[in-house]
Parts: sequence; C-alpha cells; structure tokens
Amino acid sequence: MDWSQPEIRDAVRRALKEDIGSGDVTTAACVPADAEASGYFLSRESFPLAGLPLLELIYDQEEVETPFEDSELVAADVIIARVRGKARRLLTLERTALNFLQRTCGIAAEARRFVAALSGTNCRPLDTRKTTPGLRLIEKLSVRAGGAVNHRVGLWDAVLIKNNHITAAGGVREAFERCRAAGLPVEIEVRSRAELEEALAIGADHLLLDNFMPDEVREAVRQIDGRAKIEASGGITVETARAYAEAGADFVSAGAMTHSARAVDISFRIE
Repeated sequence: MDWSQPEIRDAVRRALKEDIGSGDVTTAACVPADAEASGYFLSRESFPLAGLPLLELIYDQEEVETPFEDSELVAADVIIARVRGKARRLLTLERTALNFLQRTCGIAAEARRFVAALSGTNCRPLDTRKTTPGLRLIEKLSVRAGGAVNHRVGLWDAVLIKNNHITAAGGVREAFERCRAAGLPVEIEVRSRAELEEALAIGADHLLLDNFMPDEVREAVRQIDGRAKIEASGGITVETARAYAEAGADFVSAGAMTHSARAVDISFRIE
C-alpha cells in the first residue's frame, strides 16, 4: 500500500467535488482571478505526521513543499507544508486539505499512543476494519505512519473466522476445515476455553481471544503453551492495552485507532 493507490486518488477527487460543487462563490467574489499567493499549514500541537502525500494530490496545479516525512513527530507552531499558486485555488482547496491532514495525523497520533503503551513488551498493536467507509487505505496508511501494524486490509486478503462464521458453519472444526483450502493465512476467533481447546486440537496457529479479560488471557496463554500466536481484541483501549501485553498476548487489536481518533489541530494561513 502507498499513497498513490487509485482508491486514494478517487477519495481525494470525491472530497473536492463534495466541497466545491459548482464553485467557491465566496472566493470568486472577493479574490482577483490573477492574484498569486503562498500559504502554509501550521501545527497547533505536537503530533506525528501522516498523509503529507495527499497535498500533492489536492494541490495538483500548485507548488507544494513538505520539509518533513510521514511518521516524523512535529512540535506545536511548526510549518509542516507550504503551497504556492493562484490565491483562489489555495483558498478553495484549504478545507479539504485540512480535513484530510487533521484526520490522518490524528489517527497516527492515536496509533503512536498504543505503540507507547506497549513499549518494552513483545506485543504489537494492530488496527481493524473499523474504518470510515471509502477511506480505509488512507486510514490504514495513517496507522502505519503512527508505528502500529496493519491487520488485513479487507475481506479478501486473509481469513478471519469470527463467532458468526462459527455459528453459521456449525462449529469451530467445520469452519476451520472449510477455510484451509483458501490458501491464505487463517485466524480464528474463540470465545471460551472450550472453543480455544477445540481450535488448538485442529491445528489453528493464530487465535483471536475476543472479549477476554487480561487474567483470562494469562490463563489462555498457559493453555496454549506456545502452540499458537495470540491476539487479544474487544474494547481494548490505550489504558488497558499494556495489561493484555503483560498477560502474554502477541498482538492487541484496537478499532479505536481509527474509529475514535481525535482530529489534531492544524491551521492554514495565506501569506
């Protein structure tokens, strides 16, 4: 995955169309058509950068200067990017650019909080598919910029057997055996010690412990005894993530990195 994906270019195109519509009437009325200007994006707080390549897609007729790279941590009151071109276009494109950057950097900041919470352990934070519809690649790249790990991108690139699959298939064994032929990595969700033992007995080597408490994860780790990788999931927050790591989980997955990330404070100023 990278920022040049067609899905990302299409998301930018749709965002611009949504905001501009038939034209920016305010800017057209008060700014001369031939006026040239420059502008800059200013951090108003400290955060890791993510989504800077989007500026090249948004300001595709302008000169864009980004002295930083994604994943770099910036302090407050730092110019993170400059743009130069027609004043009308700089003003018209401002809000779309800010909407993207505030969101992408906010996700990166939340991901970095999870990374920091797990520092010094062998556990790594994973994102989930709990993303804004149509913006998944953008949000997963932002997670990566924050230092966390991408889980599967969609339903097509890995097998994750969840509780409803188990119910619909008729049991853990039935679901697992039918998925082996897919030729993809297989992870299976278990909800109880009995399902855990059944999954181990059929050879599952990546288990998702759903809504287990840290003490229950610790007991499961003893039961698994190194036979499978362990992912803890279900309402895990920055505050609780370390307890799961210390209980022995190899991964914690947290939808909060994307669905609950706070937009960071960035402003845009015309010079």
